Amino acid sequence: MIVNQIYQDVNTYYSNKVNKFGATPKGVDWNGAESQILRFTQLLKIIDHNEFSLTDIGCGYGRLYEYMDEKYDSFEYYGYDISEDMIQKAKETYTGNTNKTFLHISSVNDIKISDYLVASGIFNVKMNYSDTQWLDYILETLDVLNSKCLHGFSFNILTSYSDKEYMKDTLYYADPLFLFDYCKKHFSQNVALLHDYDLYEFTILVKKAA
Repeated sequence: MIVNQIYQDVNTYYSNKVNKFGATPKGVDWNGAESQILRFTQLLKIIDHNEFSLTDIGCGYGRLYEYMDEKYDSFEYYGYDISEDMIQKAKETYTGNTNKTFLHISSVNDIKISDYLVASGIFNVKMNYSDTQWLDYILETLDVLNSKCLHGFSFNILTSYSDKEYMKDTLYYADPLFLFDYCKKHFSQNVALLHDYDLYEFTILVKKAA
């Protein structure tokens, strides 16, 4: 199945990144710390409980956990990544504290159910796959993510409203209106599209009925 090959290729891509750049934004293929925090801020708008559990898909070296630890008093964090090297780096970076768990997975189907789920950057790098293949992979993955949370999930992705001269063939630029419509029709009536922050991407929040 093509999805299994995608998992293998994603594993190789991000393992190479973290082994080259370490526990830094570049180690998870982001440009810098400031934009990383801006993404976290959008993704966590999904949360409206004081005590909760959260799954971080594609957690990388676990920087979101550190951000959440500064922001929230009571939560359980589960960071999953398809790259074993990423998970090892996360465990080395964040020791102590019993409210976090970092786990390697072979597929998104392996994750456990939590209150909330976030996915940051996992759909951006399509490598050599066609746009059609990658969109099929995105929609299949979103279906799984929806089944793995109780209260809602959020994800970000590069936008098709990017400047053409800066777009790269190995990246996927999604139509925000299409994904909003897909989430609205398939997952919940309560869907928000956030495209008002200064990055060439957007975030979608899918909130489930209480």
